[in-house]
This record gives sequence, structure tokens and C-alpha cells, in this order.
Amino acid sequence: MTDTIRRAVVLGCGSALPTRCVTNAELAETVDTSDAWIVERTGIRQRHIAGDGETTGTLAADAARKAMAAAGVEPDDIGLIVLATATPDQTFPSTASWVQHEIGAKNAFAFDVAAVCSGFLLRSAPPNRC
Repeated sequence: MTDTIRRAVVLGCGSALPTRCVTNAELAETVDTSDAWIVERTGIRQRHIAGDGETTGTLAADAARKAMAAAGVEPDDIGLIVLATATPDQTFPSTASWVQHEIGAKNAFAFDVAAVCSGFLLRSAPPNRC
């Protein structure tokens, strides 16, 4: 029997955002704030807000389909789905298992990582703003 090295690799990336984009100026129309106040404290200039039918799961499935297309892989090629979120669709079953079903990755293990800020890597984030 020959020894084989098993490894995990990232072959493709995908992303998805809710359709509705809200700027700080729009937010200031309904909340006592301003663009300058928000930017100074958070660096945020706009945010995307999920609408009807847009959930963590639907966005993750869209992103997964894009990643699979970028990688040139089929659902049966996927072995693991790890979904890191602070906003799962529900506690049980995991949102990752719903994504697994939606993209047809019947051979994959799937689980959520719900560790809030410590579950994510932040680039260029202001200190202590998680």
C-alpha cells in the first residue's frame, strides 16, 4: 500500500452581498447620526441590509456557487463546508448543512462556526472595534 498525503486546498473564492445598500447619509435621515460621526468611529461608509428572502444561507449558497465556478469544481467534489457566521439562519440544523443541500454537495461534511469576532480574520480593522 502506498502512503498518500491528504491536504486541503482553496481552489476558488466567491462572495455575495444583500441587494440593498444603505449609505451613512441615508441612515442619518432616520437616526440621530451623521456620515462623519460614523466614519470617524467605525470607518464604515455604507452597509448592505438583507431584504425579503435574503438570509445568511442564501448569500452563502450564492457565494459557494461562485467559488465552485471559479475553481471549476462540481458539487460532488466538495468535501467540507465550514460556514463562519454570527448570524446563522437558525441554531439547528446548521446553516452550513442548508448550504450543503442547496448546492448539492452530498459528499461534504458541513458545520457552522459561530464564534462571533474571534471566528473571523479582520483586515485593516480599527483596534477594539469588533
